[in-house]
Amino acid sequence: MNNRLISRNIESVINEACRYFSVITVTGPRQSGKTTLIKHLFSDYQYYSLENPDTKLLATNDPLGFLQSHQTGIILDEVQNTPELFSYIQGLVDENRERKFVLSGSSNFALLKNISQSLAGRTAVFELLPLSYNEVSSLTLQKSIDDILFDGFYPAIYSGEKTPSFLYPNYVKTYLDRDVRDLLNVKNITQFHTFLRLCAGRIGSLFNASELANEVGVSVTTINAWLSVLQASYIVYLLPPYFENIKKRIIKHPKLYFSDTGLACYLLDIENAGQLNRDKMRGHLFENFIVMEFLKNRYNKGKGSNLYFYRDSNQNEVDLILQNGNHFDITEIKSSMTYNSNFEKGIKYFSEIFKNRVINKQIIYCGELENPAGNIKLLNYRNMQY
Repeated sequence: MNNRLISRNIESVINEACRYFSVITVTGPRQSGKTTLIKHLFSDYQYYSLENPDTKLLATNDPLGFLQSHQTGIILDEVQNTPELFSYIQGLVDENRERKFVLSGSSNFALLKNISQSLAGRTAVFELLPLSYNEVSSLTLQKSIDDILFDGFYPAIYSGEKTPSFLYPNYVKTYLDRDVRDLLNVKNITQFHTFLRLCAGRIGSLFNASELANEVGVSVTTINAWLSVLQASYIVYLLPPYFENIKKRIIKHPKLYFSDTGLACYLLDIENAGQLNRDKMRGHLFENFIVMEFLKNRYNKGKGSNLYFYRDSNQNEVDLILQNGNHFDITEIKSSMTYNSNFEKGIKYFSEIFKNRVINKQIIYCGELENPAGNIKLLNYRNMQY
């Protein structure tokens, strides 16, 4: 595998959006394939990276001249580094809707702040996470689930450009540390790394800022600020709980997941797939994998998240809920290779509470036995249904 171009599921919806918007914006974590994607889709556009100091200087010294230099279209990568360009782009597309700009950035907070101020209604915004399982399923035929979880889904792994042992340590040092310093001016990076590793140890668990503050030795305010950076950099995802005005004591804290299991394995000091098979976090990492696949499926259709979980004070729980209007599709996630009837407990409980509102019910696990036609479908992760 040498620099193969992997087709991304999001391509069709971006192409469709080009018919209606002068500006296309693609955001997502660093190294998720944004640059490769937009260069592929807009190969006739002039490409500029605004992380290049010379390009940034050119753009800031004469923004209007810079933006008008190419009539066919311009790609501006890491555009959050030059926020002054946004108002000029607004003026140009308001004058001429045929002008085309493609913007990308890896800081969700900085990018969307500028878009909301200058380009609201003028741009379609898409979020590109690392590769989805079905984008690379043909490349994983010889891989076990432990290999898949350990490798993660960053494109550099599947292009053969990097291995997990090189990619993830450098990802933290090169990208994440820099984002933290840029956004928060964090001086004690060691404390932040402690926080990051503690988060990895809480995958699939309720996020409690007070607990983390006590363990790291910082304030709750600091923990929440650090969390905001991880969210803005697409490192972590908080899955919200589902609750209505029903007579149950419902948990209202979100659950914590990482956008990529490979990065999480590195932070958990898991050094190879064989080690993962014996690690206490294996089940949590498998759950993380499935939750993120459902989120990627939404984002790759140009849609926001409609995902939740359910848990009450009696520990009745459903791992994943997809809300469609007033109805639900619900999923239980198990890393076991052997089916157990207890897997159905949470699904049946939730279905009883929300009678006639649950449409599809499924259990996703690692076993080979499947029952796709059952009232509660039993599916191997390779055949998960979104």
